[in-house]
This record gives sequence, C-alpha cells and structure tokens, in this order.
Amino acid sequence: MHIVAKRITKWLVRFISLFLSEEKALALERWRRGREDHWKFRRCNYVFASYGKSGRTWVRVMVSRYFQLAYHLPDRIIMGFDNFHKLNRKVPKIFFTHDNYLRAYLGNPDSRKDFYGHKTVLLVRKPQDVAASQFFQWKFRMRPYKKALNKYPEDGSDISVYDFVMHEHQGLPRIIEFLNGWARELDNFDNILVVRYEDLRADPETQLARIMEFLDEDVSADAVKGAVEFASVENMRKMESQNYFWRSGSRVQARDTSNPDSYKVRKAKVGGYRDYFDDQQIATIDAIVNENLLPVFGYTDAEARADSVTDTGSAA
Repeated sequence: MHIVAKRITKWLVRFISLFLSEEKALALERWRRGREDHWKFRRCNYVFASYGKSGRTWVRVMVSRYFQLAYHLPDRIIMGFDNFHKLNRKVPKIFFTHDNYLRAYLGNPDSRKDFYGHKTVLLVRKPQDVAASQFFQWKFRMRPYKKALNKYPEDGSDISVYDFVMHEHQGLPRIIEFLNGWARELDNFDNILVVRYEDLRADPETQLARIMEFLDEDVSADAVKGAVEFASVENMRKMESQNYFWRSGSRVQARDTSNPDSYKVRKAKVGGYRDYFDDQQIATIDAIVNENLLPVFGYTDAEARADSVTDTGSAA
C-alpha cells in the first residue's frame, strides 16, 4: 500500500510542478522526499547518517554482506530500508540518510533533535576529502535534476575542482556546517556511534564489528571477515564494472565503464584531496577547516598531525 501511495504522490508532485516556477517546483520535490524519508524514519530500528561521499556505500555493502552471510540471504542486492527485514524478520530496518530533506520537512533544519531518540550511526570523513570526492560525483555521476534540487553548480558548468571545493552551497562551507551541526548535539543523543572513514580504512574488521555490535548483533567474526573481503576496493570496482548489484538500481554502477572517475568506487584514498591542488590551494583549504570545524572528530590540524596519509583503498 505504501509503494502505491508513494508512486501516486511522486506523479502528483511532478504534475503540479509543471505549473510552478522552478524554485517552487524544486521546493515541492524536496518536501516530497522529506515526506518519504519521514515515513521510513518513523518505522526504522536504526539510522545511518552521513554527508554524501563519506563512505556510506562502502559501509552499506559491508553491512549488507554481513547479514547475507549471517542469515543466508540472497546475493546481488544491497540493503535498502526494509528489504532484508522482509526476507528475515531478525534483520533490522535501517534508514540511510544524508540528513538533508528530513530535517526541513520536520521543520527543524538547524537541529538534530528529531534524531535524539533513535539509535544512530554517524559516518564522518575528513571534509577536504569529502569535498574533492563530491566534485567527481557532481561532474560524472549526478543527474542534472539532482544538481538543481540540492543547489550544486549548474550542470555543464566549467568549474575547476578548487572552485567547486570553495563553493558556498556544496563545497567545504556546507560540509563543515553539517559536521559542526552534529558535533554540537552529540551529547544530546541517547545512543549514537560515531564511525570515522579513516578508522574504517585502517582497520575495517574492527570497525565493522563495532557497527554490528551497535546493531545488537551477536557478532560473527567469520561474517565480519567475509563482509570486509567482499567489500574490498578491488572487488567493489570489479562488481561495479559488471553491474553486479543491478537488482538494487544504479547505486553501485559506473556511469561510463571507460572512465574511472565515473565509478562510485574511485580512488578511495585517505588524504587524496592533495592530489588535485597546488601547495597554496592546499594551505587555503586546510586553513578553512582548521578555523571553522569543531575539533570533535579529529580533523583539525592539532589532531590531524597524528594521522598518517595512506594510499590503500576502499569504496568512496
């Protein structure tokens, strides 16, 4: 019944939008997406929140594979909201969100108070790497309509990676705002698990085990190991090139198999943003982070000195 109502609402919004200005039509679509997110939010057992390009797809594949191994579920699908739960009631319903449409729909765009009572996994990543990765997502993977919907630079814009990273709407300022918003409210949560992309990269088995324990699983070391091996960067790229997850839509599907920058799984490198800028640009970018980001997640300069930059890969 929900699927039918969802489709009807989607088509009604599209029809009504024909008679609205672009601004109002986009606002209506954001409302529709927020409404759909709220439906899932009210029914989920757990929330996974992250800014885009913070490793959510990688984590999603690992969690999906863990449940497939632990509960003998079918291959070639990725966990959605409740698709695994329908196959086995012991598997929880998980709401994956980039935390954008929902807060606006609920009328709390500047607060996470609606999340306080939910068991929440917050995935975070160094904002410089997020911003650089967002550029390639925008340039090679994102549909034109999605760019307009979320106030990215216009489709086809001749904009450099540096100018994109400095963009006020979807560059570093927006990413820092997102991270600071969560950082200020962490103490208000009943149950929250913060998982850093960099820690996942350094020790994926330990971090996946933490996640599964937080999901109230009796953690299987074999399932954790199998999930991590399955979601290695090499295997993820191979599966993406072969459209392995075709039953789960285009989430892990290369836009152009001849262009490595169009893959969901790209370089997957901690500190990889440095590859795209000169020394002065790096200094400017790092200064913005150090001056504006709250030092909760370990990404400001004082904490970052202890971090080593690694080149080994996982999904980005």
